[in-house]
Amino acid sequence: MTAASNSRLKRGVVGVWLAALACAAAVTWYAAKGEAASARPGAPEAKLVKAVTVKPAPQVDSRTAIGEIRPRLESDLGFRVSGKLVERLAEIGATVKKGEVLARIEDQDYRNRLASAEADVAAAQAVIVEASAAEARIGALLAKGFTTRANYDATLKNLRSAQAKLKSANIAFEMARDQLGYAELHAEFDGIVTATGAEAGQSVNVGQMVVRVADPQSRDAVFSIAEAAFANAPHGKRLPQVTVSLLSNPAITAVGSIREIAPMADAATRTFQVKVAIENAPDEMRFGASVAGRADIGGTSVIVLPGSALFDKDGKPAVWVVSASSAVELKPVSVARYETDRIVISEGLVQGDLVVTAGVNRLREHEKVRTVGGEGK
Repeated sequence: MTAASNSRLKRGVVGVWLAALACAAAVTWYAAKGEAASARPGAPEAKLVKAVTVKPAPQVDSRTAIGEIRPRLESDLGFRVSGKLVERLAEIGATVKKGEVLARIEDQDYRNRLASAEADVAAAQAVIVEASAAEARIGALLAKGFTTRANYDATLKNLRSAQAKLKSANIAFEMARDQLGYAELHAEFDGIVTATGAEAGQSVNVGQMVVRVADPQSRDAVFSIAEAAFANAPHGKRLPQVTVSLLSNPAITAVGSIREIAPMADAATRTFQVKVAIENAPDEMRFGASVAGRADIGGTSVIVLPGSALFDKDGKPAVWVVSASSAVELKPVSVARYETDRIVISEGLVQGDLVVTAGVNRLREHEKVRTVGGEGK
């Protein structure tokens, strides 16, 4: 065989091989197209969704609020008599001891009254000395029969009148001495001066606040709580402990207990004032410091779902539930509370329900799905 014949033979073999490959590819393409065409009108492919199994669990309800530190015992001190304030010794922030003089008013008038009352006592004492001597003399004469009973009765009356006047003079003297003592304002207990209400040279009335003193050993954290916060509060149970922390330094904390809840809401803010007694308050928690309070309230078993599970049905909340046949159904639910990235369900679901949490916007009623992330995959 010549070289030319051999070359033509090789080209023929290659051509037959290429034709065979082309035929096989065509058969494969038509077979795949026919299979896809036959599968399209039949059962569609199930959608893949993410779901979780409902498991009710006790939910700890944490309540937080912002408030401030205030003294539990704080007293507005004022004079029990009126007058001109001549000296105020206490300044804001000063530490005072019980009985310490805080302020004085002009006391000359009260000194004069005391001197006058003292003179009245002396005069009454002189009168009673004279009346006592007269009663003794007339009594002796009456015993000897040298005077009448009428004279003795008059003398005895004068003695008793003098005794009453001496008693009255002594009471007036005591009152004048007390009023002179009231010209000085004293601290009722150990504390810190938190406010002042008058300056030297000012005339003050009875009971007018001159100095306000607070007890530094007893402190409260005071919060204004909205009415909605009491909606789910436990009734008939012990009130929870409150953890109080400084806003400026959250590492500084103290534990307190709720000691007072206002029975009426504030007329302006419509909030209720709650006072928390702090035990062993740190020195950094000064009066007026801003604090955060947190109380953990143990509630009943609830169902918590991601916020992405929530859907809408006729303007009401609902979720997609996967049935035993892997079909989805839209189920109305009642939402107890909305949180940042989750919802708390109160009604509508039971334990074991498989709820879709991702892909809810592309589902239809009774549509077949495949689940990921929950039981029943």
